[in-house]
Amino acid sequence: MSERHQDGSAGDANYGVIGKGYVSYRQPDPHIADFIAKALGEARTVLNVGAGAGSYEPVDRQVTAVEPSASMRAQRPAHLPVAIDAVAERLPFSDESFDASMTTFSVHQWSDLAAGLAEMRRVTRGPVVILSCDPQALDRSWLNDYAPEMIAVEARRYPTMDAIAETLGQVDILPVPIPLHCTDGFSEAYYGRPEKLLDPGARLANSAWSFVDPAIEQRFAETLSSDLADGAWDTRHKALRSQPFFEGSLRLIVSRAGKA
Repeated sequence: MSERHQDGSAGDANYGVIGKGYVSYRQPDPHIADFIAKALGEARTVLNVGAGAGSYEPVDRQVTAVEPSASMRAQRPAHLPVAIDAVAERLPFSDESFDASMTTFSVHQWSDLAAGLAEMRRVTRGPVVILSCDPQALDRSWLNDYAPEMIAVEARRYPTMDAIAETLGQVDILPVPIPLHCTDGFSEAYYGRPEKLLDPGARLANSAWSFVDPAIEQRFAETLSSDLADGAWDTRHKALRSQPFFEGSLRLIVSRAGKA
């Protein structure tokens, strides 16, 4: 197990640093939330692992949230339950405690993927629902042209779909098209709004940028700014500005079978 950061963050990213102002850029998107809600089915009790500030946490079900980062727990709105300080690899619950469990943009942060997934399966009677990215599809984004180093970091951090299935067994892997005006500001959410990524706060809300050299991030901002000013970006990608959805790397992985 890796050591936790000062604020309690248990993964490779230190949310005590990069998590400040996170909720200003990472709001749950209704289109994506609908995919999650359908996957949770009729579950009344739901465990949210790596819950962060509460994105995609259903308000019409009884939710138990787990989040190791104090910075992220502090940003949870008052209408959501207080999150428990715990990590995916050691969930403090009895077997089959919940109807369903979920985790969003979290599995790539875990120090032991197999242990975390096994723990989710252990405490869950029904579906285990995971929102993540397929590392083999990250290069579909125009970002790969401007910051291939950042895309390479993401590809190394995100587990493959096969790696997730190895632990959970039979799973459904659902591509999740990203809407043009996606309110959840992960990098691909700006596929048709490149100007948004000139905002340092928008980049900070994507943990991959914290793993690349600051000079690379500066080069990205300068090159993108120049290409937007002289029209070079639009020459190559103008169609994206009006494309209603982008089929990138976003995936919903659902393990439907509970314990026998």
